[in-house]
Amino acid sequence: MTYQQTLHWMFERLPMFQRQGASAFKKNLDNIILLCDRLGNPQMAYKTIHVGGTNGKGSTSHMLASVLQEQGYKTGLHTSPHLKDFRERIRIDGQLAYESFVVQFIEQHKAFIAQNQLSFFELTVGMAFQYFKEQKVDIAVIEVGLGGRLDSTNIITPILSVITNIGLDHTAILGDTLEEIALEKAGIIKANIPVVIGERQHQTTCVFDAKAKGVEAKISYASDFDYPELESELKGSYQHKNKKTVQRAVEVLNENTALSISKEALIKGVEKVITNTGLLGRWQVIQESSPKIVCDTGHNKEGLAYVMNQLAEERYKELHIVLGVVSDKDLNSVLPLFPKHAIYYFSKPDVPRGLNSDELQQKAAAFNLKGKKFKKISEAFEAAKKAANAEDLIFIGGSTFVVAEII
Repeated sequence: MTYQQTLHWMFERLPMFQRQGASAFKKNLDNIILLCDRLGNPQMAYKTIHVGGTNGKGSTSHMLASVLQEQGYKTGLHTSPHLKDFRERIRIDGQLAYESFVVQFIEQHKAFIAQNQLSFFELTVGMAFQYFKEQKVDIAVIEVGLGGRLDSTNIITPILSVITNIGLDHTAILGDTLEEIALEKAGIIKANIPVVIGERQHQTTCVFDAKAKGVEAKISYASDFDYPELESELKGSYQHKNKKTVQRAVEVLNENTALSISKEALIKGVEKVITNTGLLGRWQVIQESSPKIVCDTGHNKEGLAYVMNQLAEERYKELHIVLGVVSDKDLNSVLPLFPKHAIYYFSKPDVPRGLNSDELQQKAAAFNLKGKKFKKISEAFEAAKKAANAEDLIFIGGSTFVVAEII
């Protein structure tokens, strides 16, 4: 098969949470253990850092990888979902995995994958572990896909665990209270392995403290420390908390592991994160002016609150918002965050989980968010560009898939 044929087989045959929702999530680690046993447990061939949380785990993972690269370590990075190219999920020093590796991996294990009904995420985690082993990385930053305790990435024994924060997202799977969700996220805390929590939150601190104490893991909260504000290619005031988390993580790595990371590597790594790792979609300015166009992948209540606060700091004559969401999103908690004065362009992301534009428009109207509906995100975007004046601002968001279709 060619690379494109391989991707088609993967997308069509394997259940994928990002596209299908909860039906693709498996509540056990049986398959990933089976796959990694078949591969000879490649995840044990190098050091790892495990990063979970509700919001900011992607940005934090990329920043940590960038810092490690600046220090000179050959650094693997596994994140999800991807925006444009599947191989965004598997990088080394910012370079996407080879297409030939993806093709060969699927050809070699195709029958096994089908026979054992592996999910898309289970497959990609095992693929990443194997690629990092073959390429002989020094260390890999592994982002949790969903939750923590039962996430496929949770078979690693890292040198550091990081949990950015806790918010109400994926409640049908993880629980409908912050405490329940925190308990699932705390599943990545390992015995005698230090853990950094990005934000001290009233409802979740006792959960993390109890789990850390139970497994004798040294715990610290980045929000308890004062750090200088670091410059970064990642714009958006909401990145402040992620940068603090990275700064604390680097301190803990220097204090508790054999890694040695200089202040210079920390500063340069945070500053050059996009250059070093290719991260996309975080307050990404697509066009600087005439009109200014910005997109962001924030999609849950907490993430969108940060993004809307950032949007409120912008100056413009008229605000145009291209908006799409997935069908399992709690719109009653999300839609009130959006500004009522904006002109909206509603559309359905091109995935099975996408919410129909008719329903989105009706739901939005209940919160005084008014605008037109479009069949495709691209059509909504073109309409916004046609309507916008040079002094206006166009924002694109509501879902990772909306951003992916634009960039």
